[in-house]
Amino acid sequence: MVLSSAGCGTPSDVPSASSIVNLNSASAAPGLRGFALQTPLAEPAVTLTDTAGRPRDLRRTIPGHVTMLYFGYTHCPDICPTTMADIAAALTLVPAAVRAKVDVVFVTTDPGRDNPSVLRRWLAGFDPSFVGLTGSAADINRAAAAVSVDLPSPSPGPDGTPILLHGTQITVFGPDGVARVAYDAGTSVADYAHDLPLLLAGQS
Repeated sequence: MVLSSAGCGTPSDVPSASSIVNLNSASAAPGLRGFALQTPLAEPAVTLTDTAGRPRDLRRTIPGHVTMLYFGYTHCPDICPTTMADIAAALTLVPAAVRAKVDVVFVTTDPGRDNPSVLRRWLAGFDPSFVGLTGSAADINRAAAAVSVDLPSPSPGPDGTPILLHGTQITVFGPDGVARVAYDAGTSVADYAHDLPLLLAGQS
C-alpha cells in the first residue's frame, strides 16, 4: 500500500482521509475494518529514546501483544490529537484482557520541540500508558521509511510557523511482530474497538 502525506494545520489545510492514505491501492483486511498492507512490514530496526530518556528498540515487541505505531507531533492542532484521542477511547471499550496487551507507540516528527517531557505531558492527556519516542531526525526518518510513512520537509504556514507533513496512518504490528494491517487517521473509535480483539488473536 502506498501511503501519502498530510499536513497538520488548520482544517482548510488538511486533506481528506482519502488523500491521507491512498485507498485506491488498498483493500479492507478480511474480517477487519482496517486496510490490508500489500506487503507485510517488519518492525523498524531503529532505536529511539523514550520519555524517561531510555533507549527503545522499535523491534522490542512484547510476546502476545499488539503494537499500534503512529508518527506525529504534539503541536499538531488537529489530526494527531484526534487520532490519539480516538485510540484512547477505543481502548476503554475493549475487555481489560485485550487492553492489557495493546501497546500504543507515538514517534514525534518534531524532535526539536518534542523533548521527552513535552511528549510525556501530551500523551498523558490521552492515556498515561502511551509510549512516546524521540530521537535524531535521521533515525526518525529511517523508522518512518521502514513502515512507508512519508516525512517531507516542513513547509511554512501563513504565520510563519512550520507545517509538518507526515503520513498519518497507524501501522499495527500483530503478536508476531509483523504488520499486515494499517488504519487511516479518520478511523472511528468503534472500528478500532472492533478490530483490536481480532488483531490480538492473530487475525489479519
